[in-house]
Amino acid sequence: MLVKIIKSCRTIIIICDADLIGKKLEQGEFQLDLKENFFEGDETSKQEAIKIMKNMAQEDATFNIVGQESINAALEAGIINKEGIKTIQDIPFALILL
Repeated sequence: MLVKIIKSCRTIIIICDADLIGKKLEQGEFQLDLKENFFEGDETSKQEAIKIMKNMAQEDATFNIVGQESINAALEAGIINKEGIKTIQDIPFALILL
C-alpha cells in the first residue's frame, strides 16, 4: 500500500494499493485516473498506514483512498464506514473530507 501526504492549505492523504498506480478506471460517466504524479507515495505497512490515518483524522485533512487493501485499512482505522465506499470497475474507493 502506498501513502502520500500533500501539505497545502488543507492536508491531503492519499492511500492507494500499489498495483493500481497508473490505471485509469472508467464506468459510465465516471472516471478515476490513478496517475503516478498524484497517487504514487511511499510503500507503507498496513499498521503504519492505519496509524497515519488515525493521526491525520484529528487534523483538518482530506483522504483519497483507493483499492481493497487500502479501504480495509481505512475501515480498521475507523475513518470510513461501509456506506462511504463506492466502486468503479469493481475497485473500491472513498473520498473523505474531515
